[in-house]
Amino acid sequence: MAVDLRGRDLLKLLDYTPDEIRYLIESAKHFKQLKKTKTPHNYLVGKNIALIFEKDSTRTRCAFEVAASDLGMGSTYLGPTGSQIGKKESIADTARVLSRMYDGIQYRGYKQAIVEELAQYASVPVWNGLTDEFHPTQMLADFLTIEENFGELKGKKLVFIGDTRNNVASSLMVASAKLGVHFVACGPRELWPAQQLVETCNRISSENGCSINVTDNLEEAVNSADVIYTDVWLSMGEDESKWPDRIKLLKNYQVNSEVIQKAKQTAIFLHALPSFHNFNTAIGAEIFEKFAIKEMEVTDAVFESQQSKVFDQAENRLHTIKALIFETLRP
Repeated sequence: MAVDLRGRDLLKLLDYTPDEIRYLIESAKHFKQLKKTKTPHNYLVGKNIALIFEKDSTRTRCAFEVAASDLGMGSTYLGPTGSQIGKKESIADTARVLSRMYDGIQYRGYKQAIVEELAQYASVPVWNGLTDEFHPTQMLADFLTIEENFGELKGKKLVFIGDTRNNVASSLMVASAKLGVHFVACGPRELWPAQQLVETCNRISSENGCSINVTDNLEEAVNSADVIYTDVWLSMGEDESKWPDRIKLLKNYQVNSEVIQKAKQTAIFLHALPSFHNFNTAIGAEIFEKFAIKEMEVTDAVFESQQSKVFDQAENRLHTIKALIFETLRP
């Protein structure tokens, strides 16, 4: 049966079948080729989308706005102070108002319950651009990038190193289980993922010929890895007073050259960005001043290496988000 995603929300990848996720990845490949060859594809002229950002963003915002523009659509950015959502107007009322004016709604912010409520009351597709629990649009870009490098996904081994309970790690576990990728979450026990999610992903992975593992043993985790993935040690929106404890917990889980060398020679490095691989940012400089740490979750040597595909990954946010918008809003 052909996949048809018209009218669908994307709140978390647990809601999508493996075939539906693959369909979006294949659609993204098509749109990437159109972009590269400068072939016009303004297929959704006359449609408009609302972009709600309670958390700031570079890649997600730019990807949605450029994708909308390329598709011939209009987009309205509603930043952290740009709407009354949850303050003077309820989530339900916001969803119903925006549905009268827009053809789709993107939400990037806090609790998963917020985007779920938006979808419950909206009469147009709602897309999760990031919540505290899940980051599904990032996953589409990640797995497109992996497939571009290896030609296939099934049977590959992806190792996430660091805070394995965060939204990126949780989403990687779900996507891996759905797409037949062996997934290892490696980090301190204090930051392990919720057991319920691990059990859910184990059930899904058993149907797709792959495995899910959680460990604090870094050397064992990265052995024979095809993909090494990490993320910032303190997620967006978390209290910065947690930096000392988080650094103490995660300092032995930095992705450096020694870690990369334990993986396969053909292994690639991925990161959702932004990354603290040096102290050339305000926060990086502050961390260096307080803790004398020049590099955090990944060293500059790894970040700038040939194995690093982080900017391919960032570009693929555009193509996968474009595919998502088109496939859910297409006539």
